[in-house]
Amino acid sequence: MTTQQNILKTALVFLFILGTQCIYAFQQSSDINTVTVYLDGAEINRESSVKLNAGKSEITFNGLSPHIEESSIQISGLQDASILSINYGINYLSKQKQNDSISTLQNQLETLDAKIQQQHHLIAGYNEELSLIQSNKKLGNATEVVSLEKLKSFATYYRTRITELKTLTNSSNYEIEKHRTTKADINKQLAELNVDEKVQTGEIKLKLNSDIATTLDLKLKYNIKNAGWFPIYDLKADKINSPLSLEYKAHVFQNSGCDWTDVNLVLSTSDPNTNNEKPIVNPKYLNFISEYSNYQSQRATRNYNYKYNPLVKHVSGVVTSSSDGLPIPGVNVIEKGTSNGIQTDFDGRYSIKTTIGNSIAYSYVGMKTEELPIHSSIMNVVLDEDNNRLDEVVAVGYGTASKEYQSLRGEVAGVNVVKGNGQPGTNSTIKMRGFSSLSGSIQPLYIVDGAPYSGDVSQLNPDNISEISVLKDAATTSIYGSRGANGVVLITLKDGSESNINDLGITVETGITNTRFEINKKYNIPSDGDISVIEIDKFSVPATYNYFAAPILNENVFLTAKIGNWEQYNLLPAEANVYFEGSYSGKTNINPSATTDSLTVSLGVDPNIIVKRKQLNDFKKTTFIGNNKVIQKAFEIEIKNNKKSDIQLTILDRIPKSQHKTIKIDDIETGNSNYDEDKGILKWTLNLKSSATANVKHSYAVKFPKEKRVNL
Repeated sequence: MTTQQNILKTALVFLFILGTQCIYAFQQSSDINTVTVYLDGAEINRESSVKLNAGKSEITFNGLSPHIEESSIQISGLQDASILSINYGINYLSKQKQNDSISTLQNQLETLDAKIQQQHHLIAGYNEELSLIQSNKKLGNATEVVSLEKLKSFATYYRTRITELKTLTNSSNYEIEKHRTTKADINKQLAELNVDEKVQTGEIKLKLNSDIATTLDLKLKYNIKNAGWFPIYDLKADKINSPLSLEYKAHVFQNSGCDWTDVNLVLSTSDPNTNNEKPIVNPKYLNFISEYSNYQSQRATRNYNYKYNPLVKHVSGVVTSSSDGLPIPGVNVIEKGTSNGIQTDFDGRYSIKTTIGNSIAYSYVGMKTEELPIHSSIMNVVLDEDNNRLDEVVAVGYGTASKEYQSLRGEVAGVNVVKGNGQPGTNSTIKMRGFSSLSGSIQPLYIVDGAPYSGDVSQLNPDNISEISVLKDAATTSIYGSRGANGVVLITLKDGSESNINDLGITVETGITNTRFEINKKYNIPSDGDISVIEIDKFSVPATYNYFAAPILNENVFLTAKIGNWEQYNLLPAEANVYFEGSYSGKTNINPSATTDSLTVSLGVDPNIIVKRKQLNDFKKTTFIGNNKVIQKAFEIEIKNNKKSDIQLTILDRIPKSQHKTIKIDDIETGNSNYDEDKGILKWTLNLKSSATANVKHSYAVKFPKEKRVNL
């Protein structure tokens, strides 16, 4: 073989090796197909057709949201190709595409800036000409005498031109001011549209290896936080004793940086941001503590299930005490994260205009602070007493009950369940063969139904598990990052759901822990934070109507509707717009979180039923017996039905309850009421015919030491 042939052979071998090691890198677009919107956040499903050469390829999916949760990224549709790595990052050089309305406004701003600059140039020219004229006022020279006619002609020219220049300058200044006013209005509109000045985009870099050239239909799935939906209801009653119409609507919003154009929309009642970590109940041990200690007892997390409603800009309500139900004056009501705040008045009422905060904190000396998301224009809050300073005991505890992962033991090859050592605070753990000696103290990453799971997997019901698999090769680190370094357990739960198509043609799927509404038409949801209203369900609800009044607090008479078996409607806590007899009656709140067997909603105030509560003069007296003062009180409630129909009316009042042994409540007269002695609540149920009147009475006496004052 000649030297030239050897050189050629070597070159071919080199080119072959170089070709096998080359990584083909290219940009790839993708389209959003389906979006599942949660109460807080959303899952984006994208599709892209990718042509791969044989060997290694690096694909960059660009133009994505800059708010992607990296750990949620999933890729499917790989066929025989394998994933080498997945990386998510921000591209600060790539700009987000604004929606058409925002782009139009921003283009108008640029045009106005150009017009303003043009007027400034004109003014500069006018000033230059004016300066030139003023610097050349001298006529003739030392040897030449200017004639009168020539002087008059020059004077006329100077006067006319200077006047024209100043008029033109004023006109340009007027145009500048007009353009600036228009700019200010456009900027206000952009602020109303919640325009994000950030221009960066997100991108996912995917490295693949394929033995052959092929075309893949890839599916990308990931979660974002800058999106969500909240419910709102329309309650309509045409007349009493007819079914109640309940329209269930969803307000969808998103500000992810990418418009959702012509997408399939699914609404889910689950919240992926909820703390799924189950609580552990430890023993509680009592001991003495110093009065100067800062010990605070643990408070249970309340299950409000309220979600932030960005449409609410004004909140009002009443703050009361959980111990006696009385209003609390002087409660600090603060919009979280701002200096915006007020205090409740003497009747515990407050009204606050919200700004940029998402929640409101309620605090008062001696009460536990309550914090709630801004979810409704009416937020009535109950505060619990804080008895930490009164308790002379402290709780110390340790240890957790040993847990065994029986649902996984023996189910998957390579999984080893290790029991705790029996000491307080130790749990059973799961380890995988191949990792025990390297990182034995680290738990594997659990992926339940495609999402990382932070809860206790031992508490998953084995009957609900359809499949368990284990990933423990090097690819897990590439796909799931360092969290997959000790292996990944993939758990797929059984569907366990029931689905049906409602009257609006929407598929309603009721699962184990949430309800999904699959919308039957495509939607466009722009990335501007604005609200898109979607009607998702409608019910004809049997209801029992009743009138209600509590004249000790409010002499208005409220029409209420009691709904039985309300669990079947899968409602969430939310505001409701109330319509009665064809007219808008105001707003009310629906709270299906109550433990009662029926749901009662207020349909508004009926002015045709009159209720008056007055104190009887014969009982307005105070006497003294020894060292005690005795105050006697008696009240009469008068009712008149001015409606053309018969009504049933429920009236509530109360007898005070003593919280001190030296305060005595005597001579209680409850009349014909149904009296709850433990709570001191009086209840009358009256049936009144049209134009009929009625009255009810009750009385009591309060005895206490005469040197004291009582909050009567």
